[in-house]
Amino acid sequence: MADASTACTVNSLLYRTEPVEWRVSPGLVPYDEAAAGMEARVEAILAGEASELVWLLEHPPLYTAGISARREDLLDPGRFPVFDTRRGGQYTYHGPGQRVVYLMLDLRARGRDIRCFVAGLENWLIDSLAELGVEAGRRPGRVGLWVAGESGGTTTERKIAAIGVRVKRFVTCHGIALNVVPDLSHFAGIVPCGISEHGVTSLAELGASHDMALVDRTLAATFARHFGPTGIALFP
Repeated sequence: MADASTACTVNSLLYRTEPVEWRVSPGLVPYDEAAAGMEARVEAILAGEASELVWLLEHPPLYTAGISARREDLLDPGRFPVFDTRRGGQYTYHGPGQRVVYLMLDLRARGRDIRCFVAGLENWLIDSLAELGVEAGRRPGRVGLWVAGESGGTTTERKIAAIGVRVKRFVTCHGIALNVVPDLSHFAGIVPCGISEHGVTSLAELGASHDMALVDRTLAATFARHFGPTGIALFP
């Protein structure tokens, strides 16, 4: 999916002038509550009864399993609650200090191209991280956004953002998880996204700004370049 970016046009995702609704939930939102909320919103969008929504939140510590998850990649099953999902991908960690963004967007009017949508998410994150002072990018064969570094003269790769989406009749849900200032040791209970040879990192570990309000404003501002106008007025 990462290679789809070159085939996508910006105009295929920028289709409407009314702002996408943005919601920021304070505190820690239980996963089952968020999953039910996403499902209800997707059904309402499909029925023409609700607008698109981008929902920013944090979860208590937990692991989620995508449709490609392998049980052997759950290294410590008793550490945190584990939730099965219908999104793409494998095992992912969510917890405090991680900005989770769930996107309920209507691809029926955005080109009906799921690969292009995922590439748009990647481009959005790359732009957002650049604004925050971090150079991140795609890697062939690996979903998500990665940061290069060096350790002992050897180039290292660490994941800073995960992407996992589900699409129901061309309306999306689930989305991205950006490591702002989480406890990175919590990732040790899984093989994140099935990739054991590379680690994870965060804005805080990289020395970048990890103020969650600034991260949210940055995400909102850069979102408009890729998906259209937002409720950015909600961010003073």
